[in-house]
Amino acid sequence: MFDLSGKRALITGASGGIGWQIAKTLSAAGAEVALSGTRVGRLEDLAGEIAGKTHILPCNLSDLIEVDRLVPRAIEAMGGVDILINNAGMTRDNLFMRMKDEEWDKVIAVNLTAAFHLTRAVLRPMMKQKYGRIIGISSVVGVAGNAGQANYAASKAALIGMSKSLAQEVAARGITVNSIAPGFIASAMTEALSEKQHEAINAQIPAGRMGTAKEVADATLFLAAKESGYITGHTLNVNGGMLMI
Repeated sequence: MFDLSGKRALITGASGGIGWQIAKTLSAAGAEVALSGTRVGRLEDLAGEIAGKTHILPCNLSDLIEVDRLVPRAIEAMGGVDILINNAGMTRDNLFMRMKDEEWDKVIAVNLTAAFHLTRAVLRPMMKQKYGRIIGISSVVGVAGNAGQANYAASKAALIGMSKSLAQEVAARGITVNSIAPGFIASAMTEALSEKQHEAINAQIPAGRMGTAKEVADATLFLAAKESGYITGHTLNVNGGMLMI
């Protein structure tokens, strides 16, 4: 339904569950994809599952020297970047009063500062071509907050605020900037939970189940496609009704 043929996408955190599925989904829609992450073996495995054209671009997002090289590397590999997916994220959970400076700084650096640098780097080329899709993968925690995750919630809320502000600046240039806020998504981590823990989580969700990485990826595909060209500054909540705003 949504055709991304001829488009070039850079996806951070592609070695993780949601990023992995986003890469597969965008590629299946015709996009050329640059896969970024820290686990090179996982990126190679992902590239092996994708039939379309792929590029493996390892990057440690806590290192700003590496971050500032990533977009030029992607442009060199693909000839340009039409779609940027700021998906990479990390957690260092702790109660607020016990949170260490390094726990705060690390999460903000990876989840927010790196996204700022990458987004800034793609803007000029996108403005020249008068087309671009910038999508940040936030979280329901960034919208509602969560005890023990002040650093993570702050980074994901800021990602939404940054996107809304930028959307106003570049809308006239054919560039859309949107966010996706997933709720509980089934993953390797949630598979390790007990049946009782699963039941407690599902009880919070009107849909009665966790979401899938494919459902987040499908939402990403929509926002990456030309059909969503009149949607910008929006936060798409993919949470099974857990938070309705």
